[in-house]
Amino acid sequence: MAIKKAYIIDRVDWQGDPCLPLTTWSGLQCNNDNPPRIISLNLSSSQLSGNIAVSFLNLTAIQSLDLSNNELTGTVPEAFAQLPDLTILYLSGNKLTGAVPHSLKEKSNSGQLQLSLEGNLDLCKMDTCENKKRSFLVPVIASVVSVSVLLSIITVIWRLKRGRLNVSLSSLVGLSRKELSLKSKNQPFTYTEIVSITNNFQTIIGEGGFGKVYLGNLKDGRQVAVKLFSQSSRQGYKEFLSEVQLLMIVHHRNLVSLVGYCNEHENMAVVYEYMANGNLKEQLLENSTNMLNWRERVQIAVDAAQGLEYLHNGCRPPIVHRDLKSSNILLTENLQAKIADFGLSKAFATEGDSHVITNPAGTPGYIDPEFRASGNLNKKSDVYSFGILLCELITGQPPLIRSHQGHTHILQWVSPLVERGDIQSIIDPRLNGEFNTNCAWKALEIALSCVPPTSTQRPDMSDILGELKECLAMEMSSQMSMRNSVKISLVLDTNMAPNLR
Repeated sequence: MAIKKAYIIDRVDWQGDPCLPLTTWSGLQCNNDNPPRIISLNLSSSQLSGNIAVSFLNLTAIQSLDLSNNELTGTVPEAFAQLPDLTILYLSGNKLTGAVPHSLKEKSNSGQLQLSLEGNLDLCKMDTCENKKRSFLVPVIASVVSVSVLLSIITVIWRLKRGRLNVSLSSLVGLSRKELSLKSKNQPFTYTEIVSITNNFQTIIGEGGFGKVYLGNLKDGRQVAVKLFSQSSRQGYKEFLSEVQLLMIVHHRNLVSLVGYCNEHENMAVVYEYMANGNLKEQLLENSTNMLNWRERVQIAVDAAQGLEYLHNGCRPPIVHRDLKSSNILLTENLQAKIADFGLSKAFATEGDSHVITNPAGTPGYIDPEFRASGNLNKKSDVYSFGILLCELITGQPPLIRSHQGHTHILQWVSPLVERGDIQSIIDPRLNGEFNTNCAWKALEIALSCVPPTSTQRPDMSDILGELKECLAMEMSSQMSMRNSVKISLVLDTNMAPNLR
């Protein structure tokens, strides 16, 4: 295989023919054609470097290609748009440059291609990418940057000497209200503006222990969600500070975006982007009018995994969410999932820390039993919660299932069904059997791998994300095969119809 040679991929199981006699190469799937052809290739986090090899374009039957989180450079080949069956293309987390080909953006915008490009800092995603003349600007910019860097260094040294530089999220939370004014002179919103934005708090769109969430409208026409914190809770103030400080420095397509905040006397509010489809918990309720299909559920799982994987492995030091649950997964108009509510989140003091001792917190049903017993918080505590969340998506059941005998945990409910191999009884019955059985079993296996009682037995979020992407590719491949079968059937019916005389 030319790709193996181009990137010197050294995998023990990448030997012989990738598809014959059976597909044994990790991260690779083949179809059942004669001869079989590669339809899915996952090379994420494989330390690939250099340009995107032309060999990828020879995979004419490819449906899913994941090259994320590598060291790839150069431009995105426009020829990707010519691959007829390509529906998933992940290129995020590389060092790609230039402009995104217009043909790829068109396929992405029309829903034909799921395109992921975030994390390529020098890649131009705009509709028009002008090639600026830099012969004159480069020396000027270099001079300005040099002066700016010098001034920044001097400022940092001065502030360090004066002890005024807040360097971590964890160091912020323990300080007093006066010490943590969040630079109130520069706060984006006054309380009067918050009242105006929400039309005097007219429309409630959510509620929790912190307070209420209101629908708001900015002057530029954008809709926003305004979380108003309770004035009486000291813990509420800590959560407010934690959430604002974290969202000011953490940015990802699968984390809810901060628009602004208000910290005026006793009035505390956080202003977010508005999520038109509410939260995942609402979508999974029995009386929900918008039933999520199987592919949408798997895509939501991938989105949530991407956001959590970024918090764990993309942030330095790592951040643990601590309250991952379906009501904290918000959905855009297009059902893109974003993790929200960072009030309980913890950042490790240093990148090398493996855990932090803290009071158990979270929501019953989702809390890691090891964390609840020991108070030792680590990334695997979030992994447990993610496993419960994935079980919810698969089964449509809440983490604590109410019955006449009381409450049954979702893991206790699903275990005997797994032992019997009864996948039909496990999957949400409202799907009416419209799912790929292999994909469903794989999703369930991923969920159960997240929930062993001992944290060391749980996988890292990067591994979970890779498995879920394969699961999504499997489902999309199944859907495409079904569509092709229908087309063939229609053509045959047409050709075999009797001629009118």
